[in-house]
Amino acid sequence: MTGKPDPLLLAGAKAKGKRPWFLDEPDIERVMNITLALMQEVSVLRERLDTVERLLERGGKVTKSAIEGFSPSREEAAERGAWTQEYIARVLRILQQDREAIASAGEASSEQVAEEFARPA
Repeated sequence: MTGKPDPLLLAGAKAKGKRPWFLDEPDIERVMNITLALMQEVSVLRERLDTVERLLERGGKVTKSAIEGFSPSREEAAERGAWTQEYIARVLRILQQDREAIASAGEASSEQVAEEFARPA
């Protein structure tokens, strides 16, 4: 077989051996893995759209080969990197907030402080 690889077969490929689980609940981990895969796809789409926009701004032709051959400048790459970091932070903010809540478990919440000041002396 000398043809192109079948993307459907490649999508179903898996590593040898037992699959490692990182979370206690396999269903939660499956949803997390799906979410991360979708995040990756959106990020790639965003980068390709950014390429199309930049090609249009430069007055160049927007062809598949122009998109595939596009090489961002250092500044453009830095902008893309910043967008990607912000995107990941937005999507996964709940995990960060949970982590921060665990770290500050001993601290009083703003509601607790307000209640304390509202009580008569």
